Amino acid sequence: MPAVLGLALLVVPLSALVGRVDWSTLWSDITSPVALSALGLSVATGTVATGVCVVLGVPLALLIARSGPRVAAVLRAVVTVPLVLPPMVGGVALLFLFGRSGWIGQALADVGLRLPFTTAAVVVAQSFVALPFLVLALEGSLRTTGVGYEQTAASLGAGRWTILWRVTLPLAAPGLIAGVVLCFARAVGEFGATALFAGNAPGVTQTMPLAIYTAFNGSGVSQGTAVALSLLLLVTAITALLLVRAWRPGALR
Repeated sequence: MPAVLGLALLVVPLSALVGRVDWSTLWSDITSPVALSALGLSVATGTVATGVCVVLGVPLALLIARSGPRVAAVLRAVVTVPLVLPPMVGGVALLFLFGRSGWIGQALADVGLRLPFTTAAVVVAQSFVALPFLVLALEGSLRTTGVGYEQTAASLGAGRWTILWRVTLPLAAPGLIAGVVLCFARAVGEFGATALFAGNAPGVTQTMPLAIYTAFNGSGVSQGTAVALSLLLLVTAITALLLVRAWRPGALR
């Protein structure tokens, strides 16, 4: 019985969301100007954030996977912090770092640049919360594959970059792809850090989660559009999970 209640706690609220969708106006809700703006911004910034996470996350995952147990444990704990940290706290931290009085914000202000409350701030906030998903997924895959093939390739004269591109990453491809998919899904669904660090300006920083929040506070898009966008985010999350499962070794057996 407790297991059934636990499952119900997860499934019933989502069923209630699906039940509130007005299917007759679903397409028009999703294609309204404000909804398309929020959807386009979410996809664009989520894609850029995922690219940033790949560039930064792959080397970090390699560092963790190839470090000793103690160093790897410390690095893994640091990477995991954004997963357990309330997103709002992450937004405050980014604001204190990149704001006008922040360590980096002051230097940017001196050259006439401003990061908070811009589209670039959305990308930074999304990258901050999504990076751990890619790093942890890839690091686990790298540890599973081990270093035997890399050592063999090195003994045959392969260089470091050749080993990375032709041995290490292909062997860890399932973890890398799973990490990329989860990273993108998390970036698109990011709310808290984005709201505090980037704001909620339509067409500039208002992503889908922010548009949904705005609608249910009585302004911006209609609640019908908010429900439609919520359904779209739900479908995105489910699709991400299915893609991750499909890329796991032995998933198709």
